[in-house]
Parts: sequence; C-alpha cells; structure tokens
Amino acid sequence: MRIYLLKSVSQAIGARFYSTAKNYKKVTHCIFDMDGLLLDTELVYKKMITQLCAKYGHEYTNELMMKVLGGTEQRLSEILCKELNLPITPTEFRDQLLVLGDTMLANAPLLDGAERLIRHLHKTKTPFALATSSSARSVVTKISAYKELFSYFNHMVMGSTDKDVKFGKPHPDIFLVAAARFPDKPDPAKCLVFEDSPHGVTAGAAAGMQTVMVPDPHLDKRLTTHATIVLPTLAKFQPELFGLPAFQ
Repeated sequence: MRIYLLKSVSQAIGARFYSTAKNYKKVTHCIFDMDGLLLDTELVYKKMITQLCAKYGHEYTNELMMKVLGGTEQRLSEILCKELNLPITPTEFRDQLLVLGDTMLANAPLLDGAERLIRHLHKTKTPFALATSSSARSVVTKISAYKELFSYFNHMVMGSTDKDVKFGKPHPDIFLVAAARFPDKPDPAKCLVFEDSPHGVTAGAAAGMQTVMVPDPHLDKRLTTHATIVLPTLAKFQPELFGLPAFQ
C-alpha cells in the first residue's frame, strides 16, 4: 500500500518521469501489481484500516503504513495487532477488514493508462499476469466492474490466499510463482514487473526481474531509486524500451 510522505517531491514526479537505469533489457512477459497501480484503491484501504484502528482507540500512522506496505492481508493484520497491542487476533482483524472491503472496495476507478496498456498487451499477444498481495475475495470485489478487462490476464496470483506464495512482498515469491504459471515458463529475467510500492519493487528485483515503478507522488523519492524506471503514470510507459510492441 502507498505511503504519503514528503509532499515536496510530488511536483518532481508528477510532471515527468525519470529512470534510475538506462540499460533496459528485452522482456517477453509482464506481471502487474493491482492496488495503487491499476486500481485507485489506496485511499480506500487507508480509510478502512484507519477506521478499524480507531475502533480500538489507536491511530493508523505513516510509520505503521511503512511497516505494512505491500504485504498480505494476514501479515498486515499481524503487524498491526502486535504494534498496537489490539485486543483481537490477527485473523479477527483480517476478517473485519475483508467485511469492510466487500462494500468499500467495489467500483474503484482505473488509474491513468491502465486500461490502454492492458488492451495493448492483449492485442499484441504479449503474455501478462496479475500478482497482487490481496486475497481472492477482495480481488473479486475490486474487478467486478471490469470483468472483461481483467479476463485478458493469463492468470492471477493472489498472495493472501495462494498456498504457493509462502512469503509476501518484499520477498520475491509472488513474482516467481506468477512467472512459473505462464504456459512457457519464462526465465524471470524475461519478465517485467509493474509496481507502485517500494516493497513491491524490492520483491520484483529479488526475483531477478526489471521493475517499472509508478509511485504515489507524495512518496519520498529516495524510496524509488531501486526501480529500473520510475514513471508518473502508466500512461507514460513506452513498451519499446523493453523490446515490447510499441503503441500504435
């Protein structure tokens, strides 16, 4: 999930894109995160978690957001229950979060450039998959308004409920699982990861993949330096930089 720090860097990211690496390597497959990258759900998640923490007399701070960034629903719940000494179990916290999500996460809008890129990859027969830390339950809610668009993904890996994902981001498990489930099982180096969070980028890099980062404009720029390329929106992505078919 995104964090909201150092607003002074927002203009630097918002008007242009910059990269931290100039030697891009050709890829054949793409793997996408979902929340904060394809769907505008981050503020909703912040509201949901803030509401649950307040229920037990606690504040959901930026420091806590840093600790749960990009993690699975269960791991998020474990961290918050421990850090805040909540009078409920992590499973109970997660279940309450899922109930809130059943209504609050529905109809989240697509972010700039997401639909165009997905349709382009589908049209050019570029294999692509989803690798989200969310559970299958919450994914169903989030994509209910975009069933056709999300049907174009070769497969979806939901980190919070997929038994093959042993450890969540920043560990590389979810991206390695996603790569292995393509029919042709590409080398991880041939996969390009799209992420918004620092932990997600770390996971992609640990999997041996190049990473396209689309961070929140308020994110500290220092937390983006490990990405292969950093963009203000997916609309600024140039597929040909990585050997993929260019937009027509």
